Amino acid sequence: MESHNGEADDLPPPPPLNAGDEPVKAEETNKPSKPKRSLIQRKGFGKKGQPIRLVTNHFKVSLKNTEEFFYHYYVNLKYEDNTPVDRKGAGRSVIEKLQQTYATELANKDFAYDGEKSLFTIGALPQVNNEFTVVVEDVSTGKTPANGSPGNDSPPGSDRKRARRPYNTKTYKVELSFAAKIPMSAIAHALRGQESEHTQEAIRVIDIILRQHSAKQGCLLVRQSFFHNNPSNFVDLGGGVMGCRGFHSSFRATQSGLSLNIDVSTTMIVKPGPVVDFLITNQKVDHPQKIDWAKAKRSLKNLRIKISPSNAENKIVGLSDRPCRETMFTLKRRNGDNGDSEEISVYDHFVRNRGIELRYSGDLPCINVGKPKRPSYFPIELCNLVSLQRYTKALSTLQRSSLVEKSRQKPQERMSVLSDVLQRSNYDSEPMLMACGISIAKSFTEVDGRVLQAPKLKAGNGEDIFTRNGRWNFNNKRLIRASTVEKWAVVNFSARCNIRDLVRDLIKCGGMKGIKVEDPFDAFEENPSMRRAPAVRRVEDMFEQVKTKLPGAPKFLLCVLSERKNSDVYGPWKKKCLSEFGIVTQCVAPTRVNDQYLTNVLLKINAKLGGLNSMLQVESSPAMPLVSKVPTMILGMDVSHGSPGQSDVPSIAAVVSSREWPLISKYRASVRSQSPKMEMIDSLFKPRGTDDDEGLIKECLIDFYTSSGKRKPEQIIIFRDGVSESQFNQVLNIELDQIIEACKFLDEAWEPRFTLIVAQKNHHTKFFIPGDPNNVPPGTVVDNKICHPRNYDFYMCSHAGMIGTTRPTHYHILHDEIGFTPDDLQELVHSLSYVYQRSTTAISVVAPICYAHLAAAQVGQFIKFEEMSETSSSQGGHTSAGSVPVQELPRLHEKVKSSMFFC
Repeated sequence: MESHNGEADDLPPPPPLNAGDEPVKAEETNKPSKPKRSLIQRKGFGKKGQPIRLVTNHFKVSLKNTEEFFYHYYVNLKYEDNTPVDRKGAGRSVIEKLQQTYATELANKDFAYDGEKSLFTIGALPQVNNEFTVVVEDVSTGKTPANGSPGNDSPPGSDRKRARRPYNTKTYKVELSFAAKIPMSAIAHALRGQESEHTQEAIRVIDIILRQHSAKQGCLLVRQSFFHNNPSNFVDLGGGVMGCRGFHSSFRATQSGLSLNIDVSTTMIVKPGPVVDFLITNQKVDHPQKIDWAKAKRSLKNLRIKISPSNAENKIVGLSDRPCRETMFTLKRRNGDNGDSEEISVYDHFVRNRGIELRYSGDLPCINVGKPKRPSYFPIELCNLVSLQRYTKALSTLQRSSLVEKSRQKPQERMSVLSDVLQRSNYDSEPMLMACGISIAKSFTEVDGRVLQAPKLKAGNGEDIFTRNGRWNFNNKRLIRASTVEKWAVVNFSARCNIRDLVRDLIKCGGMKGIKVEDPFDAFEENPSMRRAPAVRRVEDMFEQVKTKLPGAPKFLLCVLSERKNSDVYGPWKKKCLSEFGIVTQCVAPTRVNDQYLTNVLLKINAKLGGLNSMLQVESSPAMPLVSKVPTMILGMDVSHGSPGQSDVPSIAAVVSSREWPLISKYRASVRSQSPKMEMIDSLFKPRGTDDDEGLIKECLIDFYTSSGKRKPEQIIIFRDGVSESQFNQVLNIELDQIIEACKFLDEAWEPRFTLIVAQKNHHTKFFIPGDPNNVPPGTVVDNKICHPRNYDFYMCSHAGMIGTTRPTHYHILHDEIGFTPDDLQELVHSLSYVYQRSTTAISVVAPICYAHLAAAQVGQFIKFEEMSETSSSQGGHTSAGSVPVQELPRLHEKVKSSMFFC
């Protein structure tokens, strides 16, 4: 699945800086530069819990020739006239042809080529200077010898055709310049826990060899996943989009050696076939005449098509402004030596001169596949979209749920699919892998897990809550701290809902849970004439009603919407309540109103109004190792990005912090926007002059201090989500520094102790119970064998996987000044999966991180960022991070900014 952070995880790490490359700006700062922090080593292994035998989708890799070196060459591709090659995807065919043409000069070496600028060989190329000229048949005209141009048995007189042959080839200049020498032994060292700067590089080379193996089979490559052109792997998601099932594969250095991690992976592709069919389904219309062509132009740009009857492959650059019958061009006559030419329409040319029957293209625009100055038009019905083209725009809610449903697999099904792909992939035949002496085992790796005991929970009246399989309920129980719902009203944007019954049931259900729900002031129905108005106007109008009819500002508003997802009223409504007026609000879109539904709604309302539904027993008695002893604040940090195709929707950073120590169940959140696709949070510390800091962290610190009896946190535990291993150093050195700066800014002498933990969900390690169709039990933790040879990491499945295969969360401890034991840390993480106030289940990642996602998503809807996402091409025109000033998000009102508004 595509993750919310644009899959930043799978990118190869940036090349290591050579010694002396550190960009130190000595002129600006006179103070000595701080020594850089490095990742801490593993402190040992956890012991607690019931042992469990598991297998994982890692396959052991053996390495024989570790004496060899990989040589890295920088690839420079130019056309004959020395202009650089800008066309994506041209590289592979050129390099392949280079290898065939100059085999002897290149000492018959095999290449590992990443399709872009990097090429690797085992051992050096014979010459230092490698410049070659390569002639490649031009794919885009389709006139390869295979179709159309005469074979050797052609009759005499076909010479004229043969003489024109060279026009269909392209000549490239290829320059390979030596960049670096990477010892294969770096991999062996890493397995002994001695990483060098070459480790990541060497592993990247063997990853590239695997990718190339798939590229040769005509797969679509998306980072480290590959997708075969096999219709049985496609599922229709509606709207002209298909889900395509493929595989992820990457090499990983682990405690038990090098392993190949293989997993099932899904991406979205554009539905292949006639262009008109795609537009009709994409725009949900029933006739070509109803197509919105401006929209069509945006959705087709840069897609590749095959044009019949020649089957030439081209890229769409645009559409003609006029219909096919009226789009004229100049046709040069071949036979007349006087070079006479005529103006003719595209339609007439195809129908009369080429004798092709056109059924419906005459009145529709033509597809343009030419150059900006020289358009080249074809009737739309001759154009077919090629298979395996990535769809990078955001999916609709329906498409997304359909994709999730159709790509789910039970553990055993997933295991058999993975075994099967490994048998079929035939990696042993890949010459580059053979040359490295690499062979890959066919069986899953066995690992030892432990199942931790579930933490005990408390409800109201001192009652204990018993959890079974990571779940519990509030039947016949009261919430531990129930709030009162008073001075409240209902607003109804949905014509269908029976408000009287809903309020009656809510009051009754609340009473059973200990929440006193008073009678509402009033229920405001939307003025029917407003239903068609823009969302912001509808919200304004509703608020006018509320303001004129209520005696004072309400403390709570229940908002009834007509659709559960994608309601356009939701964002403007939340903004109005939380940002402008400081009113707690809960939106509902009830379909089946039963006890379960009402309880879930009340859990959210109670948390938002400052109540608490349940808490850990170790919180109420305060008895948490290290956390209950001294004031401790827990932070959850995350950045959410737009979908891969939206290059200009700002990213949203959220920081969630715990309050009312010694509790670890209560949180508040601060949210800011920042440059698109920027993973590092840039607003943690923002000094304005000498006495003010507008950053996120200061808000957290001050709230902790005021809510925890005027105590400063002496320990701060940070959970950071969504960063890949290549960015750990930035989090550890840049982000942590900014957090420390924010503390110093408030009090120079204050030195809290920090523990920094990264949580990753978009990785591809899965666990299975041999011979058991079920998922691993909640509380399963693994910190051996497939974990890192040196660094401090573990995998945890804290939730009960009900459907599909459980995806464990991978926790990496980068820094620990507090001094937890491995057991204490694993218990803390496990406990934090049980304090999520919105549900009565353990969740898959610690609650503060979940809350950070929720806060970012909700505040992100306050403003409709002017999405130019449609105009950025389907390939995603990526702007460089930090290039444009970003639209700021509204701040929360004083009255609600410390509440759990995101619940």
